[in-house]
Amino acid sequence: MTATQSEITQSTRYNPQSSSSFALAIAGMKCASCVAVVEKRLLACDGVRAASVNLLTEKATVVCSDQSLPQDLAPQLIEAIAKAGFAAEFIDKRDDKSKHKGDRNSNHVSKNLSKNSWLVSWLGFSKEIFIPALLVLLALVGHLGLIGVADFPLLGNMYAHWIVSTVALGWIGRPIWWDGLKSLWYRAPNMNSLVGLGTLSAYFASTIALFVPQLGWACFFEEPVMLLGFVLLGQALLERAKGKASSAIRALMQLQPDRARLLVNSADGELQVPIAVDDLQIGDRIMVLPGEKIPVDGEIIRGSSSVDESMLTGESSPVFKPLGTKVTGATLNLTGAIAVQVLQTGADTTLAQIVSLVESAQASKAPIQNLADRVAGYFAYSVMAIAAFTFLIWYGVIHAELVFSLRLAIAVLVVACPCALGLATPTAIMVGTGIGAEKGILIKGGASLEKINQLSAVIFDKTGTLTTGKPEVTDVLTNDLVIFGRIVIDQTTFRSLIDRQVPASALRVLQLAASAEVGANHILGAATIAKAQDLNIELLPTQSSQIVVGCGVEAMLISGETILVGNAEWLGDRHVQISSEMIRRSQQLAQAGKTPIFVAADCRLVGMIAMRDRLKPEAPEVVRQIESMGLQVWMLTGDRQETAIAIANQLGILPERAIAEVKPEGKAAAVLKLLAEGQRVAMVGDGVNDAPALASATVGIALSSGTDVAMETADIVLMRHDISDVVPAIQLSRATFRKIRQNLFWAFAYNTLAIPVAAGILYSSFGIILNPTIAGLAMALSSVSVVLSSLSLR
Repeated sequence: MTATQSEITQSTRYNPQSSSSFALAIAGMKCASCVAVVEKRLLACDGVRAASVNLLTEKATVVCSDQSLPQDLAPQLIEAIAKAGFAAEFIDKRDDKSKHKGDRNSNHVSKNLSKNSWLVSWLGFSKEIFIPALLVLLALVGHLGLIGVADFPLLGNMYAHWIVSTVALGWIGRPIWWDGLKSLWYRAPNMNSLVGLGTLSAYFASTIALFVPQLGWACFFEEPVMLLGFVLLGQALLERAKGKASSAIRALMQLQPDRARLLVNSADGELQVPIAVDDLQIGDRIMVLPGEKIPVDGEIIRGSSSVDESMLTGESSPVFKPLGTKVTGATLNLTGAIAVQVLQTGADTTLAQIVSLVESAQASKAPIQNLADRVAGYFAYSVMAIAAFTFLIWYGVIHAELVFSLRLAIAVLVVACPCALGLATPTAIMVGTGIGAEKGILIKGGASLEKINQLSAVIFDKTGTLTTGKPEVTDVLTNDLVIFGRIVIDQTTFRSLIDRQVPASALRVLQLAASAEVGANHILGAATIAKAQDLNIELLPTQSSQIVVGCGVEAMLISGETILVGNAEWLGDRHVQISSEMIRRSQQLAQAGKTPIFVAADCRLVGMIAMRDRLKPEAPEVVRQIESMGLQVWMLTGDRQETAIAIANQLGILPERAIAEVKPEGKAAAVLKLLAEGQRVAMVGDGVNDAPALASATVGIALSSGTDVAMETADIVLMRHDISDVVPAIQLSRATFRKIRQNLFWAFAYNTLAIPVAAGILYSSFGIILNPTIAGLAMALSSVSVVLSSLSLR
């Protein structure tokens, strides 16, 4: 692996929820400049290894050094942030959970109010836009004469303009310029600093012009008023758009019901007692009626039902849940009353883990954001310097009027938009990961999105991923038949259980193999045992059984016989002779896509068992779609080369991309080999032995019904255990990353073009000038446009 690949791999393995990390809620951040300041202050503190601040979620994720504890470090960080002019609060997971519950309840109340009266919703929006609209209206009313409309007698008076602008700045706009001045005092200028300097400069210049008329300056009180109006209007629209961007996480939080029916034994029989879901404990028994949501994760101990899991997996078809089946909290019970024993509660439930994962993903950053963060750190200072330079050039060098020069400098201050830089990445990540969560595709952060965009190949683990993971015995071959002194191989093919009588020699092979495999816990052994049970074969007792990884199973029967079940190479190493005819037949079976397993007793070959793990019906189409996206498809399998090539042909994978005879511990090495060749690789798997390969790959994709360790090390988790979701997962990630790049391009392009125009670069040649009011409107709309651009992902 190259150094770059290693760095990327390590960065994506950072887990924001690990025991050495914690979160802080940050209040008062307005733009990307604020984010840069907070991150800089956090990283300057002892004991902080890494810090990531998200403008949209208003949270900072802090990774401690090994010697530091979150509860000890948090006060120091809160103090450091306070010195930068921001308020911070330590987020305790338990408090955060309560807050989510409170959010859910408050949203529920708001929803009910909205149902009762459309007026509530309308008033909520009106309150946000009424004051900005009023400011713009007042500024316009005083200048109706300029467009041929009669002025209002009072509002056309310049002293009335002064009163309106004084009230606007001193009351309505005070939070903006006061926050801006405080940020300047703390040497952390932000968007409000630029707007504050612009509006106050316009106000004081106009005030001087009004009360000292002999200077001959023009008054422009309407500009700071309209500027404030447009800024406030932009903020209102931005907050509404940001709320829509975060709708997915709120929807997830609202899935879990608040109450459950606890089953309690009493003298009168079994009672159903209403209880808060938060009070449930592991081992409790609850009743879930048809039409009710299952409160927590559990196991059905009475009854059966069909369950709608679409809210978690995106799968619309109901799933039948018989007795003894596990059910997931927040899913909908459809047809039957079921009694469920609680297995997981609180933060350990599937829903809570999904919410936590999505929150962490939405709080993360894509590496492409680093450039914007570096620019944002110097943005406000640079804009103030450009504004001062603009004033000096026009007034001191070109000798333009003072008010004209001042208005150009103000336009430079207010047209600049650090907000667009700060929102470009987090809004796209929030919308993209939210869409994924709704479809059962959990993407773990911005770094994963960026790496998926760079992929060149996708590797599938064969067993359980491309195949059903449930091998079936198809053939049994024995060499006990001797005709005219020549050993003849007899082959029994199982097309059905009743097609013909199974020879005794074949039953003997199955008996020996199944007896040896009983304690092995191997997927191929399970198939042998299942076939023996179907044929009512009595298994032989064993003294011991041992798995030889990548080779087979060795068992000792009570009778003293040593049974070997495995591949030809291993049996050969154990001095078991295999005839050339048996080898030839095994090759034929392998070429048909079957896996041959040899069985020996006391170093004498007794037969061979062939198995087939059927391909998932959707697998060939998934391979075709991935290749149509310009990606190579590879397959890892422990099967011999002939079997691997046969399966690859069925899937449409090139034979040279079928990597065969890979032992479980060799999967990661196979991935690393492709990485060393310059490939950017996604690994798709679900088992414990897939975890190292998932961690080694550029991007790990795990199926949710796999093991916890596989899902923990993956970058993407597919909740439906459907490899068809690999295609939309890649498509969604690519679309989200494209949107991030579009947003960043727009943010940089807007500031790069707007600031020179505001500085008057087009005035001499074309007579084009950007007055502060229009500059303020452009600034406000640029931020809103970035969020709306991200929302267009939907």
